[in-house]
Amino acid sequence: MSSTELPGVRAINAAVAPKVAPVRVAEGEELRSVALPGLSLTVRSRPPARTGLPPALYVHGLGGSSQNWSALMQRLDDVVDGEALDLPGFGDSPPPEDGNYSVTGHARAVIRHLDAAGRGPVHLLGNSLGGAVSTRVAAVRPDLVRTLTLVSPALPELRVQRSAVPTALLALPGVASLFGRLTKDWTAEQRTRGVMALCYGDPSRVDEEALRNAVEEMERRMQLPYFWEVMARSARGIVDAYTLGGQHGLWRQAERVLAPTLLVYGGRDQLVAYRMARRAATAFRDSRLLSLPDAGHVAMMEYPETVALAFRELLNDFDRS
Repeated sequence: MSSTELPGVRAINAAVAPKVAPVRVAEGEELRSVALPGLSLTVRSRPPARTGLPPALYVHGLGGSSQNWSALMQRLDDVVDGEALDLPGFGDSPPPEDGNYSVTGHARAVIRHLDAAGRGPVHLLGNSLGGAVSTRVAAVRPDLVRTLTLVSPALPELRVQRSAVPTALLALPGVASLFGRLTKDWTAEQRTRGVMALCYGDPSRVDEEALRNAVEEMERRMQLPYFWEVMARSARGIVDAYTLGGQHGLWRQAERVLAPTLLVYGGRDQLVAYRMARRAATAFRDSRLLSLPDAGHVAMMEYPETVALAFRELLNDFDRS
């Protein structure tokens, strides 16, 4: 049941939503739909181990979904009351009515959700695109953020890694649709293995069950008529955010963040350069750095126990202060 239902919104969304397989929900998780003016978000949650725990919100990266946080959310359900949302157009959330997939647009969606739910301030965690979004949220609405945890955040790089260039090219007009046509005969498993090779430091760490679940989700996403458009416009949003200067620049906003910040970087990350860890540690005024030499771009999925331990230490220090 939506927490902020508008008359007719659910009926309209149901009428335009494509008929695809349902989203996977792991044991112990719950899904709900939150309707806001011009926006509908799917929120994944895991009931906390006990009442009274502080709230946390997890924000996924480009091409991801709330499922990216399931492993970490399960390992932290005794210290936070966690929710993971599907950004507009990703996971089970339909596209926004205004078609805004910029970093600012996604940040606005996160802020609107937190304001409507009344859960803030939260412990905010973001990966990749979600890291850039979370940085912007923490900078412009410090009242909503207790602590900030960023896993391979997509913050501007002057010298982009060669392995990240194909993803950046999605931002160019027509490239996403061209790629879709060129790969139309690829199976969902081929696509999934390609994504894992790009995002994981060691794809062999993915067990058979996790691979099957990922392939199933890929099959579902490829049935969505807006899949490539959302990917392309969100990629364009990242590129645009990289070019912004002044007070709207992401590095300038990182310097404005007041919340204690945990930075997590992987030594084998092919999308966000490991060398950016040092700059991030300098930019965020109250930060600590977790370096994982064997991790790739999604450390919270590759090494959830290690990331959970680092977050617990952040939380303990925050509580003591």
